[in-house]
Amino acid sequence: MKNILYLTLISLFLSCNDGFEEINTNPNAPVNVQPEFLLRQVLYNYGEQMSYEGFVAGNLLGQYFTAVDFNLFDRHSLLEPQFGGSPWPIFYKNLRDNQILLDKARTEPAAKVYEGPALIIKAHIAAALTDIFGDVPYSEAFSGRSGVITPKYDAQEDIYTGEGGIIDNLNKAIMAIDAYKGSIPLSGDIIFNGDLSKWKRWANSLKIKALMRIHSKENVASELQSIYNQGLYISSANQNAVFSFTTGAPNNFRMATARVGDFNIYIMSETMQEILEKYQDPRAQTFFRPASNTGQFKGLLNGPDASKTSITVGNYSLAGTVFRENTGALQANLMTSWETLFFLAEAAQRGYISADAKSLYESAVNQAFAYWKTPLPAEYLSTGKATWGIDGTDPIEQICTQKWLANIINGYEGWIDYKRTGYPELKNVAASLNNNLIPVRMPYPPDEQALNAEQYGKAAGSTNNNSVNAKLWWMP
Repeated sequence: MKNILYLTLISLFLSCNDGFEEINTNPNAPVNVQPEFLLRQVLYNYGEQMSYEGFVAGNLLGQYFTAVDFNLFDRHSLLEPQFGGSPWPIFYKNLRDNQILLDKARTEPAAKVYEGPALIIKAHIAAALTDIFGDVPYSEAFSGRSGVITPKYDAQEDIYTGEGGIIDNLNKAIMAIDAYKGSIPLSGDIIFNGDLSKWKRWANSLKIKALMRIHSKENVASELQSIYNQGLYISSANQNAVFSFTTGAPNNFRMATARVGDFNIYIMSETMQEILEKYQDPRAQTFFRPASNTGQFKGLLNGPDASKTSITVGNYSLAGTVFRENTGALQANLMTSWETLFFLAEAAQRGYISADAKSLYESAVNQAFAYWKTPLPAEYLSTGKATWGIDGTDPIEQICTQKWLANIINGYEGWIDYKRTGYPELKNVAASLNNNLIPVRMPYPPDEQALNAEQYGKAAGSTNNNSVNAKLWWMP
């Protein structure tokens, strides 16, 4: 009787399984996304999400803002993200979608034009990912169809310098763009409107940035000089890798729709106040609002213990209208001329390129002020504290501090540059949950321990049990 029942069940299963895939396939779901939609999706999704993430978390690590409540992250307990502090899925979702685009470009002749841009995007996102976390799944990521469901963590050095790594992909991207002779235009490009020459400039600016990241570990001078001599990098505002938010929905900056109570959590940091005052910098009025109770620009030391400290928000400066009421004047910033010029100024000052560091620095400051639509005072670069080398000031400090100021929309960038250079000098937070140490990496998220346990264990072992204080490879 049992055998009959068993055979009957098998027969029933086989008959029910006939046509199962067809029946259970949604006829309205796309199975082959057009490359222009993928490109638009990756550019917008990554730019929008990382602009928000940079504001609510990166700006705390970089000490642009202070969080006055729900602020365990600001106190450097980085495994307890609150309003932000979880960029890992943003990186991997967009790297995955971009990999689909790259695969299409390499297998479908009609999509060949997308190969160079997809390689540039991959390099850009991978650099941000490894600069924040260190060693991460990279070469085996997105290999599930090949049977790899627990990808290894690649060493940061290999992600930067190895085959298929950041610098290699940027070189291949430029070659792919140069080799493209087709007539099909690049569509879905919300940054450069299909102008491949501007994509090449972005690739070279990213190479400059990557080479300066690793300059303490690698000999980068000849490559930097070559790029500088060619001049094919982002050097003016009309070449910037950016897209604009809108003032109204649906494409406004996300803080524009935050509840008032959530928006008011973020106030000027004491670090920012002191630097703006030192330089008598008029961008204070762009970045922040005067405190409602005093009419003055006022910051607070990062990381207060909200349970023990009474903080009256009206005594401090909230974020400026560009981050809320007037986000049509705000851009998602992937790479700009001023950032490129600051890197070149640093390269010149360190002796890696033959160029006038002072001139590059002053051009970068001028463009940074223009980017933030703030007039540059006549004395700012002639008699003020930003004047090149004034009173024996280290020009590297001036370069990095000015770049830090302009990067307020990219808070993680300011923190990453601090890890690399020590500038500007950040402060110990008020109520540290990290032994009064400023973190130098984000910890791997708990999901990795659960879903990729073996490989996570190896990576955690090389970072002192996933410590936020474990130095990255390129740090001096």
